[in-house]
Amino acid sequence: MIKHIILWKLRSEMSASEKQEAAQAIKEGLESLQGQVPGLVDIHVQIDGRLDSSNADIMLDSTLESEEALKGYAVHPAHVAVANGVVRPNTELRTCLDYEI
Repeated sequence: MIKHIILWKLRSEMSASEKQEAAQAIKEGLESLQGQVPGLVDIHVQIDGRLDSSNADIMLDSTLESEEALKGYAVHPAHVAVANGVVRPNTELRTCLDYEI
């Protein structure tokens, strides 16, 4: 099993309401991938409860069956559509940690 964790910073020029709308759209888009992407076991996007000590706005916490499943997830058309349609246009910084569990 593979954990795929992503932290994003939303674009700094966005207003608070724009950030809230973008974060919700990112959450809905990514969580909709459950059941669509082979090998994706679990996916959760955290957007609420962020403390002032945080330096990221959004966290993706996902579990995949294998490293091969992670590679397939990266190029799956549904994931690419969400990434290009809502994630990349609204974020300015991405940090990733993938590890075996």
